[in-house]
Amino acid sequence: MKFSAEIDSLIEALQALKALEADVAAVVEICVDALKAGNKVVFCGNGGSASQAQHLAAELVGRYKVNRPAMNSISLTVDTSALTAIGNDYGFDVVFARQIEGVGNAGDVLIGLSTSGSSKNVVAAFESAKRKGIKTVAFVGSKPCAMKDLADATIAVPADVSNKIQEMHLAVGHYICGEIEKRFYSFK
Repeated sequence: MKFSAEIDSLIEALQALKALEADVAAVVEICVDALKAGNKVVFCGNGGSASQAQHLAAELVGRYKVNRPAMNSISLTVDTSALTAIGNDYGFDVVFARQIEGVGNAGDVLIGLSTSGSSKNVVAAFESAKRKGIKTVAFVGSKPCAMKDLADATIAVPADVSNKIQEMHLAVGHYICGEIEKRFYSFK
């Protein structure tokens, strides 16, 4: 495929995100409500989704578009000691669930990113979050998956290829961070 065709394909995929406007607005509300109540937004995912989890948490803690106070957000993908100790002692399938047990609080929001929507460790984190009264948001692709069934809200992007799913997840995640920022700190 030529580069121009790849870009055209990406543009078409991004245009299709417009159909998710109500779902995205619902996620913004869930996150804003949690942050206003003094809770946090937690992210997790594997591989490219792990890097996006870190990236989006950093947008909230650091800044997205404006200089402002830090917002309460973490990514469960960044603590190598926790990931390796939990993975070694309990298994990789619970590396996020165990962290949710430790740092998650009722009223928090857990956003899980997964191109398959069936990553065992993200599904286990959702199950752990449910037990603790933590809202769950699934960022997934278009295929049926376990995360959709567990989530309080779902962003199911209209794609079934990993790179397109991740590109759309990042676009949606950036938009959500921007809307959260706007709701707390007025700017145009």
